[in-house]
Amino acid sequence: MKTMTNATPPVQIVRDYLQSLQQRITGAIADIDGGTFLADAWQKEPGEQLQGNGLTKILEGGPVFERAGCGFSHVQGPRLPPSATQHRPELAGAPFEAMGVSLVFHPRNPYVPTVHMNVRMLAAKGKDGQDVCWFGGGMDLTPYYGFEEDAVHFHTVCRDALKPFGDDKYPRFKAWCDDYFFLKHRNEQRGVGGVFFDDFSELGFEGSFAMLRAVGDAFLHAYLPIVEKRQHLEYGERERAFQLYRRGRYVEFNLVWDRGTHFGLQSGGRTESILLSMPPLVSWSYQHTPEPGSPEAALYTRFLPRRDWVSA
Repeated sequence: MKTMTNATPPVQIVRDYLQSLQQRITGAIADIDGGTFLADAWQKEPGEQLQGNGLTKILEGGPVFERAGCGFSHVQGPRLPPSATQHRPELAGAPFEAMGVSLVFHPRNPYVPTVHMNVRMLAAKGKDGQDVCWFGGGMDLTPYYGFEEDAVHFHTVCRDALKPFGDDKYPRFKAWCDDYFFLKHRNEQRGVGGVFFDDFSELGFEGSFAMLRAVGDAFLHAYLPIVEKRQHLEYGERERAFQLYRRGRYVEFNLVWDRGTHFGLQSGGRTESILLSMPPLVSWSYQHTPEPGSPEAALYTRFLPRRDWVSA
């Protein structure tokens, strides 16, 4: 485990971890899919609204993942955008530095859930000249056809990852995830949740960064066993059509409610990388209502309502 030293600035320690995390995750996904990630390194030139660099890695058209995007970014800007200062108004307009790894994987098989994970750090210069650092992130699962054992597994890994940092963290961040990944205009959860935290610094830099690493390192343990279990299940046009319809909810949330998307667009980020979370194919239909008693209806009645999955 890396610790701060006089020779290694905190920002570099976080950057090194995030780049390693991106490489580990994309390597594991490439192994299970058999495809290859396109690596697109980018640089924000001096004079633009933001300066910095990043690496967008994306796999498209694979046998397991129709689209899997995982991006690393590290940018600096002259003023924090409004989406980053909702809970820290004293930092409004402050110069900032932000870095993170964000991913969304859209599987081809409708029985494999879509997954999202993000871990990030923001640092800003306070009015007193002191650096203020805080962390955010989490992961959540969005099934199209629910399996209770998958939801229980995903939440159990999240709980166990957070346990060393206090028994309050999982229930608190689980509730935060349910509150955050909620489509208010639909009065509907996006999926079965997971954990989410933001503006987090209460454990100090070392403790908060350690918690961030625990969440990032837990991702593959939470998701890959589900992929391996469901990727070969047979499906037909009905299941595919429902998957594309439900993907519409993902698009709606990301564009209307997601603070990360808003932060990237408001701060002049790289649009192509910000929108890598979008599914390749999606559909909408007017007032779609699943047949009562069907597997599609079960998503709404058994999986989207908030539940304590660890105790299930």
